[in-house]
Amino acid sequence: MTTVISAAGLQKRFGRTVALDGLDLDVQSGEVHGFLGPNGAGKSTTIRILLGLARTSGGTAALFGENPWKHAAELHRRVAYVPGDVSLWPNLTGGEAIDLLARLRGGTGDRAGYAARKQRLLEVFDFDPRKKGRAYSKGNRQKVALIAAFATPAELYILDEPTSGLDPLMEQVFNREIARVAGEGATVLLSSHILSEVEELCDRVSIIRAGKTVESGTLAELRHLTRTEIAFAADGLDPAALAAEIDRIPDAHDLVIDHGRASFTVDSDRVASVLPELTRLEVRALTVSPPSLEELFLRHYGDELTERVAEPVEGARA
Repeated sequence: MTTVISAAGLQKRFGRTVALDGLDLDVQSGEVHGFLGPNGAGKSTTIRILLGLARTSGGTAALFGENPWKHAAELHRRVAYVPGDVSLWPNLTGGEAIDLLARLRGGTGDRAGYAARKQRLLEVFDFDPRKKGRAYSKGNRQKVALIAAFATPAELYILDEPTSGLDPLMEQVFNREIARVAGEGATVLLSSHILSEVEELCDRVSIIRAGKTVESGTLAELRHLTRTEIAFAADGLDPAALAAEIDRIPDAHDLVIDHGRASFTVDSDRVASVLPELTRLEVRALTVSPPSLEELFLRHYGDELTERVAEPVEGARA
C-alpha cells in the first residue's frame, strides 16, 4: 500500500489562536479513513491545508507525496472535495452547477460516461436539477456537491461533514456511494459527527482533540481501549451468590443485576479469559457487546461534555 495523505507534526496558528498543535495523520491507498473530533478540534483546518487552501505554520503535509500548497492545481485534478456547507450560484440551476463543478475538475472528457454517471446519481439522490440555486434547501445544496463529486472519478475523496442536511434515506444512498468508490480503489478521508456512519464505512479512524491526534487505528485495534459488555439471564439465580461468583473473576467490573438479567464489563482484550468462567456458571442467553465508536469517542471527550453540562447557564437562578 502507498501513502495518499501524510501529515506529521502539523501546526497552524491564527494569531494567538492555535488551531493545530502537532497533528499527525496517515491515510493509505484504498482505505476509508474516519476523521473524528468536535467543532474546534482542527478537522476543517487540516482539510484546508491538505487542499492547499491554507499554509502550515509548522510540520509537513503531503497528498500523493506532493506539497499541497505548492502543487494545488495538479493535485485537485485527482481529488474530489465536499464541504459541510455548500454555497451555490443563485442564478444557475442545480444541473448547471453540477456540470460546472465537474468541468473545473476536468472530469467531463468522457461525455457519455459522465452523462450516464450524472443521470444515475440524480435518480438515486432523488434530485431535481432544474431549479435555481437560490431555491434549494441545505440538503439539496449538499446533493449538488455530492453528485458533482461522485460523477467524476477521483483517486481521493475528501469529505468534510458531507451528509450535513441530508435525511436518513439519503445518508444510506451516500453510504452506498462511498462503498462503491472504495470498491473501485479510491481513497476516502471522511470527517463526520455521525459516529454510526463512520463505524459502518471506515477501515481506520483518527480521533483528534485540541489540534492533536489522540488515537488512530482500526476499530478492532482501538476497541481494546474501552470495555466490552457481557450480559446473561439471571432469573432463578440468587443475586448475592451470583455477585460473589462474578466478583471472583479478576477482569469483571460494574456488575448490575436487574429485571432478571445480569451484566458487567470487561477490558476488551480480556474477554477470552472471562468466557470459561461463565461456562462454569452455566449462564444462559449470553450476549457479548463490543464497545462502539461512540464509546471510544466519549473516552476522549466525556470530561469535556461533563464540564459543559456543569457550566451555569447565564441568567439562570442559583
